Amino acid sequence: MLTRSSVMVCAAAALALAGCSPGDDGKAAEPTDETVVTATVSDAPRSPASPSATPTVSASSDASASPSASVPASASPSPVPVTGPDQKLVTMTVSGGFAGVNRQVVLRGDGTVRTTDRGQSAVRRTTAAQFTTLRTLLGDPALDDVPAFAIDMGSADKFQYTLQFDGRTVMTDRSTDAPALDRLIGALEKWLPTN
Repeated sequence: MLTRSSVMVCAAAALALAGCSPGDDGKAAEPTDETVVTATVSDAPRSPASPSATPTVSASSDASASPSASVPASASPSPVPVTGPDQKLVTMTVSGGFAGVNRQVVLRGDGTVRTTDRGQSAVRRTTAAQFTTLRTLLGDPALDDVPAFAIDMGSADKFQYTLQFDGRTVMTDRSTDAPALDRLIGALEKWLPTN
């Protein structure tokens, strides 16, 4: 028969061993979920009708209790706020390339996109969904880690992108790995007129 102290020892052992299998590198792997161990102990004497009644210990994965199961609110992108219709949320200038282009996209707080290419300007309005998507791309916390200057000086004829947003200027030729910036550039490029 298991006593209360033996159940507690079993529960402690289950907690200590939960998620402690070796990782791919042979070192101890970090658990991805917390393991919840429940123990049921009854102080009531066993009745003759249930001679096999014993305390039970079960381990189960409870993702809702795990801090790693949910992404902190600060890590997920949220749309940047709009302070007014004339606010410039982002300005992207594309220059260079073999033909020596100079094109610009400006997203404003009223949901309009102004494009300039070869001296010709056009203004178009985003849908509510497009506006939210662009503002969410601008709100990606990963943009904070993008360097202000990331251009391969050894390459020629690449497009150079200059983006102004959130009080900063970023220059890139997209030769470095910056997925959040690449997503933003890709979304803004769709507004440029096709030649």
